[in-house]
Amino acid sequence: MDLPKYILGDNTDFPNAIYIVHTEYPRFIINLENDEVEWFEEFSKEDEADLKEEMQSLIDGATDFYDREVARYED
Repeated sequence: MDLPKYILGDNTDFPNAIYIVHTEYPRFIINLENDEVEWFEEFSKEDEADLKEEMQSLIDGATDFYDREVARYED
């Protein structure tokens, strides 16, 4: 199955939370309400150093995806 790079999600148990799921490596979910990130991968110490450099770009991509999706609903 082909999955989109990002998936928008919500849950009525957490009415203020908006989730973006990043489906490609490194897989993660971010809660845009508080910018909390949960990683679905296990990282070595070396990977963690590289990830810190890439993390802001990944979060920016998730936020850009959300902004694009919301703009499409408003059109």
